[in-house]
Amino acid sequence: MNPSRTQVSRTHVSRTQGRRALGACCGVISTALLMGAANGAWLTRVPPADHARTNPLVATAQAQENAASAGAQIYRNECAKCHGDNGAGLHSRPPVVSDRVANATDGDLFWLMSNGVPWRGMPGWSMLPTAERWQLVAYLRALNPSGANETPAPNPASTPLQGNPR
Repeated sequence: MNPSRTQVSRTHVSRTQGRRALGACCGVISTALLMGAANGAWLTRVPPADHARTNPLVATAQAQENAASAGAQIYRNECAKCHGDNGAGLHSRPPVVSDRVANATDGDLFWLMSNGVPWRGMPGWSMLPTAERWQLVAYLRALNPSGANETPAPNPASTPLQGNPR
């Protein structure tokens, strides 16, 4: 028995509405996940030894300038497509000009670049040579000059939780 034209039309409309609702739901979830990278949860995953690392390429002001200049080129080629030419973030990707980046240690930033935040959409860049990742750290410091800290901030991963542990 063939379904009537009305039944076929209702089934088509119902499927189309379901697909639209599913697409909208996926879009909202994806946006929320990408925005979540901006919440700094990655900082809790940085091991204490990595948190304490310092940039070996910035022993002098001239070395810092040279490393930042090289890092700017790498940033334009690899990072700007998600984080924007000016570091303000694009397409729901977090900005790299922020208090969180400014207050992260060199080691935190190096760890982030090496490991990424895959559950939030940022790939790890461990395929870049070590020196290039440190150059990127120097460039991020140049973008965030007021927060470049000389004394490492406490590592959130090694700070005991306060309150009621679960």
